[in-house]
Amino acid sequence: MPDDVRLAARLWLPEGADGAAVPAIFEYIPYRKADMVRARDERNHPYFASHGYACLRVDMRGSGDSEGHMPDMYSEHELTDARHVIEWIAVQPWCNGNVGMFGTSWGGTASLQANIDAPSALKAIIAVCATHDRYEDDIHHKGGCLLTDTVEWGATLPAILGAPPTPHVGEDWRERWQDRLDNLSFSVEHWVREEARGRYWRHGSVIHQADHLSRPILAVGGWSDRYSNSVMSLVSARPDLVWGLVGPWGHHYPDHGQPGPAMGFQQVALEWWDHWLKPGQAVPDWPRLRVWLREYDPPANAIDYRSGGWIESGPPDTVTQPLMLYLTDGLLARTEGPNSLALPIPADLRIGRASGDTGYFGRHGGLPLDQNEDDTLSLTFETAPLETDLVLYGAMSTQLLVETVSKQGQVSLRVNDVAPDGTSARVGLCVRNLALNDQLDAPEACEQETERVLNIPFHTKAYTFRRGHRIRLSIAACYWPMIWPAASDNDVILISGKLIMPVYQGQPQPLAKELPPALGLPAVKTHYAVSDPPLRRSQQTTKDGRLINSWEQPFAETFCSETQTAFGYETRAEHSITPGDPLSAKSSYFHRARYTRPDGVAEITSALSVNCDRDSFVLTGTFTADWQDEKIGEKTWTATISRQFG
Repeated sequence: MPDDVRLAARLWLPEGADGAAVPAIFEYIPYRKADMVRARDERNHPYFASHGYACLRVDMRGSGDSEGHMPDMYSEHELTDARHVIEWIAVQPWCNGNVGMFGTSWGGTASLQANIDAPSALKAIIAVCATHDRYEDDIHHKGGCLLTDTVEWGATLPAILGAPPTPHVGEDWRERWQDRLDNLSFSVEHWVREEARGRYWRHGSVIHQADHLSRPILAVGGWSDRYSNSVMSLVSARPDLVWGLVGPWGHHYPDHGQPGPAMGFQQVALEWWDHWLKPGQAVPDWPRLRVWLREYDPPANAIDYRSGGWIESGPPDTVTQPLMLYLTDGLLARTEGPNSLALPIPADLRIGRASGDTGYFGRHGGLPLDQNEDDTLSLTFETAPLETDLVLYGAMSTQLLVETVSKQGQVSLRVNDVAPDGTSARVGLCVRNLALNDQLDAPEACEQETERVLNIPFHTKAYTFRRGHRIRLSIAACYWPMIWPAASDNDVILISGKLIMPVYQGQPQPLAKELPPALGLPAVKTHYAVSDPPLRRSQQTTKDGRLINSWEQPFAETFCSETQTAFGYETRAEHSITPGDPLSAKSSYFHRARYTRPDGVAEITSALSVNCDRDSFVLTGTFTADWQDEKIGEKTWTATISRQFG
């Protein structure tokens, strides 16, 4: 890099590239290329290299075998480093000057960020499970409310960044590791402190600079992953530049998509690269959107194969019309009801126990369960049994007129599909911090009025409500343990409201061309699972009435025969609360990673717990790094962060 920091890369070259330059593709993430995601890298890069592309997997500054430090996600160095890497690749003797960039999660987001006024050598990107809005569609906040996922990532990221470089970097790898440990940061403090959408979260959120996106984008997502909201949103914002593909899966590359069906990501990506990076190739005859149109499945922790089918369309607003459903006397009706419902919105802290995981980490299972237990404790409105199928396509929204005692508090809304047997399956979820305005970037301005209108959007969906099913809207004033509860109960009275649903007009169009099947890549595998125990989830109520939601991933380990290295990890999580006392909320995570290599064993542990009082969040963390059972790094830290809007 220009400041002399060196980034480490793994390079695959097609045969003959030393004599005839080829296009290049690179992936840029902090997840260690040498061990942590080595098996995943080998599903993608060798395949593209075998089809004529130079492929690089680059460790970000401060991670893996790269030098430097990472003070926070999406730092200025990280964003500018990506551009320097593109420029460096373009002038290598094996590259013809055409560069593509891709990745999943952080790597997909980095690809979108590099596409803002992109370097001339960057010709196209693929963003898989990426966020276009770091505040609303990432791992930290939703609707202005703090996600408990923030706590998990706050414990996990230091463990990744605090792991040692490999001996490939040189004989001084121990000194480099020690320097990294000495400068290790705990970014979770920023994520908790920045409660509103402001300058911090707008940085790196490309939706706020959509007019500066400058290269073709293939946006890929999965309905079981909240990042999927970016796909339809980007297609709608830049239909001239973005093609979208959304399957039923969670936070995965689609060839390992779960829930299924998975699909052949590498073949679709190759067709994309061939068009944009190789001259004279045919233009892909692709619709703007290809999505898995979901329909009802009995709720379960894990579903192997989602019901539904693939369809294609233009941007959602070109194929839909809004349907207004009004809240009246327990019903969702097509005509307005009484002027004032005057119904208290329940704030029972048991609401949310059927939420499942949020899907960010691609864990097996964790899907929303039967919503009836939460629905019973909530304020509900539902349609009569549908006389015909209704296809939701795009982003629903609600408009509520409420009366509040103060500006504090929160509202959660769920749209559920109620089957003829009464089972309630969650289709959509949104939440709203009442202390913020509709843009979530400033305090609510009306200080005197107790009545206010809330405009609350859902994330985009593609879902068929079948004939005979009912649509149910459930409203509550909390959603634990996914959402951190407000500091105090605020009596919120619902006066009136409506649900606005974008409904597909006519019959959805099936794909003109089927998506390819998933490939079992690589053909020759150099990795095997030493241990792969299933994840365990549990709920319990203690004798004193405290509710505990927990899960544990027992130690899982993978061995790579090429490097004679094993990488293993375990994670434990616990969320607890006492009903009736939002200040009793506590979330804690423990993460351990072990690297067993020919020259020794490194073990990293990182733990974080968060609790609160009325005025502050209290964060307590620990970190240790051992080499050959000798402790070489240790940190303990506590941060007290004022609650401005929580």
